[in-house]
Amino acid sequence: MGVIMERDYIEEEKYLQAKKKVENIKGFYGNLTSYILVNILLVFINLYTSPHHLWFYWPLLWWGIGVVIHGMKVFNILPCFGKEWEERKIRELMEKERDNKEKWQ
Repeated sequence: MGVIMERDYIEEEKYLQAKKKVENIKGFYGNLTSYILVNILLVFINLYTSPHHLWFYWPLLWWGIGVVIHGMKVFNILPCFGKEWEERKIRELMEKERDNKEKWQ
């Protein structure tokens, strides 16, 4: 009975991790879509209203850097914020919390 419950727990944990990953990917594609559509609009507005003073490349550049970093994080290309980093940080915070509780008991 215990083995079955443990297997169910592991499968549920895998499901929740996969669901979170899909939500992160979906969030990235939403960010990318917004980036493309808004920047097309900004280029049009800039070229229509003041073609001799170009400013559209600033939001294109800075938001673009953010989109690239977001994508690198979501697709685990950015190792400093990957799954291993998250797990290490969670363990570190849990240990600090445990140490604080033990200190005051």
